[in-house]
Amino acid sequence: MREMLLNAFDMNTVGHIQQGMWRHPRDQSHRYNELSYWTDLAKTLERGLFDGIFLADVLGVYDVFGGGPETALREAVQVPLGDPMMLIPAMAAATEHLGFGVTCTTTYEPPFLFARRMSTLDGLTGGRIGWNIVTGYLDSAARAVGLPVQVPHDERYDWADDYLDTVYRLWEGSWEDGAVLADRASGVFTDASRVHRVKGVGRYAMDAIHLCAPTPQRTPLLYQAGASTRGRQFAAAHAECVFVNGISKPQVKALVDDLRSLAQHPLKVFVGATIVCGRTDAEAADKLADYRSHASAEGALAQFSASTGMDLAKLAMDEPIQAQTTQANQSNVESITTRAAAVWTKRKLIDSFILGSRQPPIVGGPETIADALQAWVAEADVDGFNLSRTVTPDCVADFVDLVVPELQRRGVYKTAYRPGPLREKLFGHPRLPDGHRGTQGRVRS
Repeated sequence: MREMLLNAFDMNTVGHIQQGMWRHPRDQSHRYNELSYWTDLAKTLERGLFDGIFLADVLGVYDVFGGGPETALREAVQVPLGDPMMLIPAMAAATEHLGFGVTCTTTYEPPFLFARRMSTLDGLTGGRIGWNIVTGYLDSAARAVGLPVQVPHDERYDWADDYLDTVYRLWEGSWEDGAVLADRASGVFTDASRVHRVKGVGRYAMDAIHLCAPTPQRTPLLYQAGASTRGRQFAAAHAECVFVNGISKPQVKALVDDLRSLAQHPLKVFVGATIVCGRTDAEAADKLADYRSHASAEGALAQFSASTGMDLAKLAMDEPIQAQTTQANQSNVESITTRAAAVWTKRKLIDSFILGSRQPPIVGGPETIADALQAWVAEADVDGFNLSRTVTPDCVADFVDLVVPELQRRGVYKTAYRPGPLREKLFGHPRLPDGHRGTQGRVRS
C-alpha cells in the first residue's frame, strides 16, 4: 500500500496561512522568535515521524490591499518575519531524522553565496536539507533590494533556470568525491587536482571554486511550488518534490498528471491541507467553531491581494473579480478567474475564508481525517501533504497523538524512519539521479 508522506508547513512569523489564529488564547505563535518554540515543535514532529518541516518565506510586506501595509501589520499577516534559515541548526540539533525544506528566492542573491549557505546547512545536518525554489512575487520585495519594480513573471523563471544551472555546477561539478584526504602524515588535506573551477551560466558571471567540500546530498533536495504554465515547466525541469494547492481533487489530479508527464525524473507531490482534529467528529466540530471565531477576513484579504497583485479593497462586495495582468503569483490569479468554474466576488472570497484562508479545513476524529487523506492520495495521485498550522502547538500535537496512530494502523504511514539523508529517505538514493538536469555538469571521480 502506498505510504503517505507528511511535512509540517510553517513560517518564522505569527500569521502564516490561517490569518487571525494568533488571537486564540492557546496559540503560541507570538513566540516565533524563541528558539525553544521551534525546537519543541521539531521534537513533536519527529515523534510523529514527519518527513520534514517546510518553511515558507517572503522578502517584502503585503502592501497591495488598501494601497499600503497597514492591514498586514495590524493583523500580523506574515509580518514581523524572521529568516527561516536561522531556525534550522537549532531544530536539527534537537532531532535526528527530521528534514528541513527552506524557501529561498533565486532573484535577489548571488548563486555563489547561496550555494555555500546551503552546503553548510546540508553538512551540519547530515544531509537533511531541502530547498523550496521561488522567484518572488512581491513588488515590495523588489523595491526593498533596490529595484524599481518586480522582474516580469516569466522572466524571473528564465533567470531561475540560469541560477539553478549555476549552483548545480558549484554543488556537482567543483569537488570530486575523495578530494578531501585529511592525510596528517603527508600534510595534504585536499588533493588540489580533484577540485575544479566552474563558470556561471547566463546572466550569472561567476568564475569560482565552491568553498564547501561535498556534503551528504551535494545538491539539496529540490522543492518547487509554481502552478502557472511557466512554473510547471520549471518544476518539471528541476524539482523533485512539488507543492500544489487546490480546492477539488479533480483539479489537483489534472495538475499532478501534467507535472508527471512533463518531468524527466521521479516526482513526489505534496498537496496543502489544513487539519482540525479531535478525539471524535463532534469534538472536532466544536474545535472548528472555536477556531473560526478568531479568524480574520481582513488579514486573509490582505494576503490574497498581495499574492495576486490585485487590490481587492477597491472592489464592491458583489463585483466580479476580473483577470488582470500582474507580476505576482499567476496561479492564484488564474484560480479565481480563467480557471474558475464560477464567477468570484469579494463576498464569495470572504465566505471561503473559514479559518482565515481559502484552504477549506478537513475536520473530524482520527478515522474521518484518515479517510479524507487517503481519498486525496487515491483520487488526486498525490504522495503526501504539507499541513499548515491553525492554533499552535495544539494542532501539531493533536495530529501526532490522534491521526498518526490511525494512519499507522491502516498501514499507510511509516512506523520508523529510514536511514540516510533526506533525499535517500524519500527516493532511495542520496544524490541527484542520473538524467536530472543538475547532473549535466557533474564531475566524475
